[in-house]
Amino acid sequence: MARQSPQRPDADEPELDDTTGAAEPDETEETDRPSASIDRSLWDELRIDPVEIALPAGTGFTLRAYRPASSLTPTDVTERDQDDPFLARRQAIEEDEDDETVVILDEELAEEFAAEDEDDESTRRRRDSAAADTDDESDEAVTDEADDEEVPVFLSNRGKLLLFKTPESLVSFIRSGAPNDLSQLDSWNELSERVEPADIVPLDEDTYELDLVVENLRGGHDTWDSTLLIEAGEAARDLSYALRLPAVLDMLSAGSSLDDLDEALRATANGGIGAFMGRRRLKKIGAQTASLGWRTIVGKISAVVDWRD
Repeated sequence: MARQSPQRPDADEPELDDTTGAAEPDETEETDRPSASIDRSLWDELRIDPVEIALPAGTGFTLRAYRPASSLTPTDVTERDQDDPFLARRQAIEEDEDDETVVILDEELAEEFAAEDEDDESTRRRRDSAAADTDDESDEAVTDEADDEEVPVFLSNRGKLLLFKTPESLVSFIRSGAPNDLSQLDSWNELSERVEPADIVPLDEDTYELDLVVENLRGGHDTWDSTLLIEAGEAARDLSYALRLPAVLDMLSAGSSLDDLDEALRATANGGIGAFMGRRRLKKIGAQTASLGWRTIVGKISAVVDWRD
């Protein structure tokens, strides 16, 4: 809710000074005062929003939109993951573990195993078929619902988040026609024709200070900033989904310690009896564990940022 300016008792009468009568307004004060409103018609019409994200390496502007999952092509992370030696090594290990080694002792024994496998396979198929008939309708409903769910997509390319240090550089990129994941939106071409640097003004709820999260958590339960931490969690979830960071999604998934932290913070912010219970839950969450977890999250997000001047 916007803060109300206090009314003076004699608002209709001019304020007088000792020499010149009616006092002149303070021009400096009027000049420094931000505009009362920002024109959001462009963003509302095209359903794309400017976003500001602060990370330990700096602060940058980008864009975000929400669209049905079925209408989006996920960002291609193949090149990014190949550049990560730790991820490449983990994938190689997983592939080795998935390989099955078959040793044939002799032809007669192999035929016997094959016959047993055929019988087992026939039984398994009948059982699976019966189960499939029961679950088909529910599975289709779940799939349709998942496809219709709106998911985040950022101004990114090949698994990298594009962050721009100035509105001017962001607008120059939008107009350049360079490849990016937002260009698949039907409103992208119109945005590239209409957007101006003056339009790059993120709303408060689209401004995320991820650089302050770890330090805030280290201060202990009494200093935790609910708004800062809740908004950081929302941004991290959006980014990890859009940029395909499964490790971060797992750390923030339901039932995790950081998800418990998020729910407790929301309870305290909502007030009432829930706030009392939320504070009790917060005391059970270790500050060190929370700060270490968030340091990992901020580090993983920072690692997939492509800074643009």
